[in-house]
Amino acid sequence: MDKFLDKLFDGGVDLGFKLLGLILILIIGFKVVKIVLKLIKKGKGFNKLEKSVQSFIISFIGISLKCLVIITALGYIGIPMTSLITLFGTASLAVGLAMQGGLTNMVGGLMILIFKPFKIGDFIESNGISGSVEEITIFHTVLKTIDCTKIVMPNGELANSNIKNFSFNSKRRLCVDFTVSYNSDIDKVKKILNDVISKEDLIIKDEEVFIRLTAHSESALVFTTRVWVKNEDFWTTKFNLLENVKKAFDKNKIEIPYPQLDVHLDKKEEE
Repeated sequence: MDKFLDKLFDGGVDLGFKLLGLILILIIGFKVVKIVLKLIKKGKGFNKLEKSVQSFIISFIGISLKCLVIITALGYIGIPMTSLITLFGTASLAVGLAMQGGLTNMVGGLMILIFKPFKIGDFIESNGISGSVEEITIFHTVLKTIDCTKIVMPNGELANSNIKNFSFNSKRRLCVDFTVSYNSDIDKVKKILNDVISKEDLIIKDEEVFIRLTAHSESALVFTTRVWVKNEDFWTTKFNLLENVKKAFDKNKIEIPYPQLDVHLDKKEEE
């Protein structure tokens, strides 16, 4: 009985040391992974890559190194390495079959990295969601909306949907419609719009300016203006035009109509 208790105690102590070693390997290993990733990020060659490629590589290396740390820790407590590799391979296959969406997202991430429909810093729109690309990882892409909301979009969904990249060129064409009363003088309205546009410093002056009457709506004439601006000046220029045109119309007594309905009543003569 004493020998059995001694063996049990020795086995418990040995198991305790192994578990302690496993925990230390995991803690130290994960810290080393962080250090390695920081060193990679500081590398000159790495910083020459596009930010989207950097983000993808860091995500892939981080996951791979953490898996290696876990395999090493399990090997320390006596599990054979060949068995671990087989176990991980089987588990990966099972997880892959159970989570085909994850594999789709990983393939989608590779497609985004290869074909480059967008990169970090671009302002994009997909599936009704728009925002600036903050990060591209193996499985998902992080967008920051105009109101600073974080949106995580699966790479598989992005790669298989229409993507509108507003940052593809360094400049954008800004189109703004203005409505005026049917009683307004067309030439006068066009002159006012041209004056406002010519005074807007953010508009690229070397590019073509379009100002034309484009529609007869139910209660107003529609004038369309199209100008070219830098990407970063798009919204500021749009708001400037809306405000300044309204002021110019008021100053020149150009009416901006609102939807209205005229009702005519005919009184029948009494017999």
